[in-house]
Amino acid sequence: MPLLERARVEVYVPDLPAPHYRNLLLSIEEEFTYAFGGCTIVRGLDGSYLSQAGVKTPDRIDLIYTDLPVALSKNFESAARYAHELRQAAFEALDEESVLVAVEHIYHAV
Repeated sequence: MPLLERARVEVYVPDLPAPHYRNLLLSIEEEFTYAFGGCTIVRGLDGSYLSQAGVKTPDRIDLIYTDLPVALSKNFESAARYAHELRQAAFEALDEESVLVAVEHIYHAV
């Protein structure tokens, strides 16, 4: 069975009731859907992080991800640049210490 390599981009958005958090998630959903054909949102995940002050902080997040139609091994720089742009957009939209954007190899059965 052949496999098709792709680059998966994941954005972990804090799940807070403020409108700008919902607006960011909706904006990313729109971009992923129209630019890459779709996305998946997993809502209400529980986690924690270590704040800059060294305090363990509970964190509720929504995960949104899509698969880019490119092989990560051949398009690493462009995927990294896109991840950086997503992270910058999240920082501009939110008041957060950190926003995680991850890129990983993923293989689709064809």
